Amino acid sequence: MKILIVSATKFEIEPLLSKMGASHYCKTNPICCMYKNIEIDFLLTGIGMVATTYYTAKVLNKTYNLALNIGICGSFNNNLEIGSVVNVYEDCFSELGAEDGNDFLPLEELNLDGITKVSNINQVFFNSVIELLPKVTGITVNTAHGNEKSINNVFQKFHPYVESMEGAAFMFVCEQEQIPYLQIRAVSNIVERRNKNNWNIPLAIVNLNKKIIEVLNSL
Repeated sequence: MKILIVSATKFEIEPLLSKMGASHYCKTNPICCMYKNIEIDFLLTGIGMVATTYYTAKVLNKTYNLALNIGICGSFNNNLEIGSVVNVYEDCFSELGAEDGNDFLPLEELNLDGITKVSNINQVFFNSVIELLPKVTGITVNTAHGNEKSINNVFQKFHPYVESMEGAAFMFVCEQEQIPYLQIRAVSNIVERRNKNNWNIPLAIVNLNKKIIEVLNSL
């Protein structure tokens, strides 16, 4: 089996890289490792939708049996404790649309063509993986939410569980290339007015990397 693991930053997957003896990386050339009988390429794209789309599309091809997007995220749902690891099976570009006064209109309401939502319909192929993780919906943003009004507005419009800055872009590329994929994220913070004292990025990264090892062992 051959897998592509995509992450925005090195620190999000540092424990995995260390475990597999990968000490260097280059965004244009994935790091190649072996874990048991699985060939793994690690790709670090940089933060954001544009970088994720470009670098993932550049390397993704039919030689991969599975692509994983892993990283941290913010949670809109207080029932998802910080450190929780989730399977984001549906994601959307929540900022793609137009403003009409105080209202936000996504492309569908504007009757414009374009992709705003990506749903992973191939997850039945990975039943053993899915059983390890709660399934949630997410949004992908250019600006992480930290304003009470905008948080309320986006939640009322899309009802997301989590947000990231890359997820939907990764999923879109995989859908276009018809490569089976999963987006797996760990909650580092609750989506609220920015307060880093409430964040726990180290816990999220530890739990995320432990869970990825479980996922790899289940394949």
